[in-house]
Parts: sequence; C-alpha cells; structure tokens
Amino acid sequence: MNNKVELDNAIIDLQTKLSFQDDLLENLNQVVTKQQHHIMRLETALDALRVQVKTLQTNPNSAEGTEPPPPHY
Repeated sequence: MNNKVELDNAIIDLQTKLSFQDDLLENLNQVVTKQQHHIMRLETALDALRVQVKTLQTNPNSAEGTEPPPPHY
C-alpha cells in the first residue's frame, strides 16, 4: 500500500510540474510574440528614417519645412 501512495504522489508531483511548465511556456510564447511585433514596428520605422536621411543627404533643399536662403545671401 505504501508503494502505491508514493507512486500516486510522484505522479501528482509530475503532473503539477508539467502544468506549471505549460503555463510558463505559454507566458514565454506571449512575450516572444509581443517582442517580435515590436521589433517589426521598429524595423519599419528605421527603414523610413533611412529613406528620410538618404533623401536629405542627396538633396538637402528638398526637406519639408525648409526655405531657400534669402536673396541677400
């Protein structure tokens, strides 16, 4: 009888650990998914900034909001 109780307790412990691991794995998956979406948004913003910088480097007078120098220059 004692062996059966020990075996049942061991099985319960394993099931409990497995349940916690499943929960932890799900939480980690959610974090990784959120981070991947955040990385994708940052990459998109970085690409847009690269285009803006390249445009400013090739034609500095074409920047929005800039005016040509006054005629007396």
